[in-house]
Amino acid sequence: MSIVDDVVRVLPRPLQEIAFRQRELIKFAIVGATTFVIDSGIFYMLKWTVLEQKPVTAKIISGVIAVIASYILNREWSFKNRGGRERHHEALLFFAVSGVGVLLSMAPLYLSRYAFQLHQPTVSFMVENIADFISAFIIGNLLQMAFRYWAMRRWVFPDEVDQMLEKIEEYVEEEHHRRPLER
Repeated sequence: MSIVDDVVRVLPRPLQEIAFRQRELIKFAIVGATTFVIDSGIFYMLKWTVLEQKPVTAKIISGVIAVIASYILNREWSFKNRGGRERHHEALLFFAVSGVGVLLSMAPLYLSRYAFQLHQPTVSFMVENIADFISAFIIGNLLQMAFRYWAMRRWVFPDEVDQMLEKIEEYVEEEHHRRPLER
């Protein structure tokens, strides 16, 4: 029994069925919340100290560290019943997908800072930090999360049964197109 199963059991019956079917998504979200804390903690530590003038660089560094934690947690917990790839191949795909995710999460911050000029001295310290938080952590993380969940299930930790069914469907389709229709 996992902690997710224990929590799901206290939900009302209709919600339990939905939650049990979406266990991977719930675990992925918990990993995401954990790495969100890692990401935001490191980002603000860097932004308010050594990278005060380079918030995008601070976001990239914090994002990369969060991605490493995410790989370990997702591999060992969220998607532990999936896979089938060699570990190095899986890790390469994970970090490639996550790299795209880091860029997606950084893009709204970049726009906020450099397109909309939401930084000091154009705006106050408070407005700058609220804009940074909303653009990097709300909008950016939502973009990243949606993309990464889809890509992780599709390419990094695929369900082996789904892959086999896709190959069978492709084979049947090829055979159908090779043979002329008999009349």
